[in-house]
Amino acid sequence: MSLNWREIDLVLSELDLVGAQIQKVVQPSYDTLVLSCWKPGAATELLFCVAHGACRVHATRLPIPKAEKPQRFMELLRAQVRGARIESVEQLGAERIVKLRIGKDEGERLLFARLWSGAANLILTMPDGTIVDALARKPSRGELSGGRYAPLPGGPPPREFPVREMPGEGSFNERIDAYYAEHGSELSRAALLERALKLLDQKRAAMETRMAALGKAAAGYADADRFRQLGDILMANQSAILDGPTVTAEDFYRDGTVVIQVDPSKSIVENALAWYEKSKKARSGSVETAAELEELRASMASLESERTRVEALENPYTLRTWLSKHRSSPVQGPKRFPGLSLERDGWLLLIGRSATENDELLRRHVRGNDLWLHARDYSGSYVFIKAKAGKSVPLDILLDAGTLALHYSKGRSAGSGDCYYTHAKYLRRAKNGPKGLVIPTQEKNLHIKIDEARLKSLRQLIGKDND
Repeated sequence: MSLNWREIDLVLSELDLVGAQIQKVVQPSYDTLVLSCWKPGAATELLFCVAHGACRVHATRLPIPKAEKPQRFMELLRAQVRGARIESVEQLGAERIVKLRIGKDEGERLLFARLWSGAANLILTMPDGTIVDALARKPSRGELSGGRYAPLPGGPPPREFPVREMPGEGSFNERIDAYYAEHGSELSRAALLERALKLLDQKRAAMETRMAALGKAAAGYADADRFRQLGDILMANQSAILDGPTVTAEDFYRDGTVVIQVDPSKSIVENALAWYEKSKKARSGSVETAAELEELRASMASLESERTRVEALENPYTLRTWLSKHRSSPVQGPKRFPGLSLERDGWLLLIGRSATENDELLRRHVRGNDLWLHARDYSGSYVFIKAKAGKSVPLDILLDAGTLALHYSKGRSAGSGDCYYTHAKYLRRAKNGPKGLVIPTQEKNLHIKIDEARLKSLRQLIGKDND
């Protein structure tokens, strides 16, 4: 519900703004602006909202939170009108355009609030109508810096509009303020709280899905000791003849016999080594899965605390600020890079988890001065640090990349190890080698000891970039 011209007139008639000094300018969101006006005995928080279906101007008593990042139009008004006094306030006829004349030592400024649903805007001009800037720059209307905006009062309204009854007590401004805060539009507390709780529910559902997947993976990793035993049994039966996909042998760990799956194209020893490798991966996966489950449980507990805090928020503007910080686009765009990626202190790190991802990164996403890291003596990920012109890679970022290279390799269970690192321009593809295989030159060595706190913070950053 937007205010009609009679309601705007009534709002302005209740406010004592002429002569008031503009002490603060706050823009809590892209479509809402608040001027803190003061004169002896008449402090007013004057709110303008140009949101579709909720265009209005009125005084508010609700605390207005600051935006997380300074808004462009807010910064302009702070430079242009903060500290100045309001010389006049009027609505231009029945046009739903409010005009504030603001006096400054450097000259007057005019602030227009056009409160039309679908075409609302806030525009700051010079006295001759030259636009300084607009909240929403609209080139098709000429509403941008250097354009002109000098509206005149129109004729009589096409039809009469009544002043609608607002529930509650107090002045019309007070009732309007309370109405919009509670249930006046999609920006009301009820609507915003519903959106916030829906977002939290979505996050919880995603965590529960991930926990279920990890639980299933953990069950598969629980047989690590048994995989090793099967390898031992095969090694004890090296003389067995492979004539099918299974081998039946005495189970000296559990008594009786056991049927073991094998690859008939490989020898008994090779099959035993495959079971040992499977056992090693299961142990490593079990440790990683347990750590991720612990992180998820902590995140779930934190999410429940956040839900309790959000439900207690009474101020719709605070709720809206929370939403702007936490909501994500409902449609996920295509991934920027194959594999995983993260950004730390302005440095972009790319992680290929397979030969295909490593090869794709090498071919299409890295340049000669980007830094390449890989675990020495182990197969695993390529990690790249994207270069920044004129800057050397800080030691902390190098350690981050080395930690990731070791963690996403077969050497992660060792807890420490060495990594190669060199610039991508010093990598040479192995002739007739498998996909992604490179031979480094001019490489240096970096010894890495896995720091669990560092690894945890990196995994959290990876989660933000690859949800």
